[in-house]
Amino acid sequence: MEQRTIAQTKTYTYVICALFAALSAVGAFIKIPMPLVPFTLQFLFVALSGVLLGSKRGLIAQMLYVGIGLAGIPVFTKGGGIGYIFQPTFGYLVGFIIGAYIIGKIVEKTGVSFKTIFLASFIGLLVVYLVGVVYMYFIVNLYIGKELPLAKAIYVGAISCLPGDLIGCFITSLVGSKLIPILKRQQLI
Repeated sequence: MEQRTIAQTKTYTYVICALFAALSAVGAFIKIPMPLVPFTLQFLFVALSGVLLGSKRGLIAQMLYVGIGLAGIPVFTKGGGIGYIFQPTFGYLVGFIIGAYIIGKIVEKTGVSFKTIFLASFIGLLVVYLVGVVYMYFIVNLYIGKELPLAKAIYVGAISCLPGDLIGCFITSLVGSKLIPILKRQQLI
């Protein structure tokens, strides 16, 4: 396969990051309603962006997704716009950006086995939960003015979502461990 030019590489980066931003948006609308924090397929696409695109491109893809939503396009689970920063779930979106970067960085440093991708995805998931739960706790208690005990915030914002997100980690590990060698052979990553 011939080498790509710098312009082709930049174009490829723009396209692949936009694709994963779009997948994250689609994942927001594939949801199972739950109190405060609906379960969605977003984390699956966040983890895949980190695994398949790497830390920098995964971060860019998620920043693009969040930026599009904050600009007013209704790509988040409850809409979009700058006012979304006051939604209890906005912390998860911030967590997606950080999580994609961390997942990508771990995979870049440790390799492409099912086990390492699963571990990277799980660590990224914990980061998303940490940022999301803390943000939700403070927004509900301080901004919205309702009482939300920390234990309930952890249950609603992390524990209740954990089984589905672990399945997402498993799927990410399966897809990533099979797809990355193929993408590397084709010089696509």
